[in-house]
Amino acid sequence: MKILLISPCKTTKTRRSKFIMIPQLALHLIGALTPPEHEVKVIEEEIEDIPFDDECDLVGISCMTSNAPRGYRIAQEFRARGKKVVMGGVHPTLLPNEALRHADSVVIGEAEGVWRNLIKDAEKGRLQSTYHKPSPSLDEYVPIRTRGSAKKRFFDIMPVMTTRGCPYGCEFCCVHDIFGRKIRHVPVPNVVRDIAESEGKFFLFLDDNIIGDQKYAKELFRALIPLRIKWVGQASVSLVKDTDLIRLAVQSGCEALFFGIESVSETQAGAMRKSLKTTKETEEAIRKVKDHGIYFHPSMIFGFDDDTRDTFPATLDFLMRNNISSASLNVLTPYPGTRTYQRMASEGRLLTDDWKYYNHTTVVFEPKTMSPFELQAGRLWVSTEFLKWGSLLKRLPHHLDHPFYHLFINIGLRQSHKMEFGMLPKLASDLYGMDGEIFKRRSPLALRGFRFADVLPRRPAETE
Repeated sequence: MKILLISPCKTTKTRRSKFIMIPQLALHLIGALTPPEHEVKVIEEEIEDIPFDDECDLVGISCMTSNAPRGYRIAQEFRARGKKVVMGGVHPTLLPNEALRHADSVVIGEAEGVWRNLIKDAEKGRLQSTYHKPSPSLDEYVPIRTRGSAKKRFFDIMPVMTTRGCPYGCEFCCVHDIFGRKIRHVPVPNVVRDIAESEGKFFLFLDDNIIGDQKYAKELFRALIPLRIKWVGQASVSLVKDTDLIRLAVQSGCEALFFGIESVSETQAGAMRKSLKTTKETEEAIRKVKDHGIYFHPSMIFGFDDDTRDTFPATLDFLMRNNISSASLNVLTPYPGTRTYQRMASEGRLLTDDWKYYNHTTVVFEPKTMSPFELQAGRLWVSTEFLKWGSLLKRLPHHLDHPFYHLFINIGLRQSHKMEFGMLPKLASDLYGMDGEIFKRRSPLALRGFRFADVLPRRPAETE
């Protein structure tokens, strides 16, 4: 059979900047699981157009929530051409019945343990409606044959995953629902072999927390040292509590880490059961990570129920005070399948069920202490102030050990920021009940002229 595996973009009009694009792994792994007598082609729509007229026998589409609408349109287009379509990924796993309205079959959860059976069924013309094997073993070594897309990105970075599963139950996260609460490992010798056979020098570990199992992480880091690679990944700030662990991470080639700080509110840190519960502890952790030569990139989330308008300047002050080079500035997104979604749905706080807006950057719910547009504008204000050239240059002297990361990541974030401003008129009219045309005519919404006070609705007390 000829098999086409597709990762959709969110929209063909605004594709993601190559500077911050995360490399695809899942479809290349599925391609590697496919028996060799079948021909597999992987398409990442963020990089290339979809060949709808190519001859193929089976189409596999993997999508998250924000690109699910695009994935459904692609599926419908192929089915109209008489092709069999299988869908999988985060969103179809959480809402399989919805996905089945657009596909012939849905893979729920992970592909290992079901994909080869699915291929056999497809050959015989008897695809099942769903395939699911919870928490499959990761012991088998699966050599990935297709890595060409890595060459089409700005950085020649190779994706690797070593663990799956999460023991925590964060209200706004669905990782534990997809991969289970028990951390499962790829055997360290298999990780080393995969890296060696890739012939790459720069790697991105896609693990949600590469130090989630610290014993395994130490074994992995020791095995990576002889390979002389460079790598980036995601970790918990609890990394700093183990001097041996952070030392091994650096020796193994760790250059940068993504940390989920989420909030500057100590109340919120306690609610999320963070290992570091005070601002002082977090700031000490940031200094320790940077002192070891690791580039520190935090994720901040706006929109928790105890956030107020004061949260925006407090967050900006935190970032600037700690000379953070770059940061992911997101809004709370109630993804389907999470307790956050269920709670907000029961409270009647959701503004839309149009999944394309569920993207980390768009407010799709009624906040507790401000209007949806105030939350949207507040996040844009923090991003604008943080990404100004003057602000970037001011922080540069503190990141001379990683000047290229500082420059290129922030260039990518600025490009994304400009696209978000371009979408603001439509968001205002579609989601917030406002006249979007007024934002097209107001100069303060230009990137360099955006001012918080010009956009946020003023409260009655402020007009007296």
